[in-house]
Amino acid sequence: MASIVAVAWELARSHGIGGVTLHALAREVGMRQPSLYAYFDSKLALFDAMFADGNRQLLAHVDALRLPSDPRNALKVYMRAFVDFATEDPARQALLFQRIIPGFEPSEESYAAAQQFMARSVSVMNAAGVVDQDDIDCLIAMVGGLVDAQQSNDPGGHRWTRHLDRLIDMYLDDIKRRRRRR
Repeated sequence: MASIVAVAWELARSHGIGGVTLHALAREVGMRQPSLYAYFDSKLALFDAMFADGNRQLLAHVDALRLPSDPRNALKVYMRAFVDFATEDPARQALLFQRIIPGFEPSEESYAAAQQFMARSVSVMNAAGVVDQDDIDCLIAMVGGLVDAQQSNDPGGHRWTRHLDRLIDMYLDDIKRRRRRR
């Protein structure tokens, strides 16, 4: 099954995530389309397997990081790794972080890896002083917006993502200022 999912990712990179079809996948892996139903009972089940695979890739990517001991710098390194992961593969980014497939909801099993990534992310944020849920939400939205701006306006470049460290510094400084005012 892993090799079939890998071929599905290749198709997604060539034709966009919405362009992946069971017919094309079967042709690429050298089988007839009905034979794919032994692995995936529908196209949405294929997307679910791809979603789980993509999130496992993301976990492996961040698990390989050596984070600095300084929490602010650790947050920057962690978020840079996420941004690089998200922008290096637009098809994977679309499936994992956007809702572009009508009717697709990841299964609880597939979503578990995404939840693990989020828990690790929140832990790094907490260590850097981002502890209120509203602040966590804003940081996630800021980084996600940066990825979207990069993908939409300068795919393959760094026009928007080069500002990540600056934005994190500004945000962490804002959190400190707001805490002092309380």
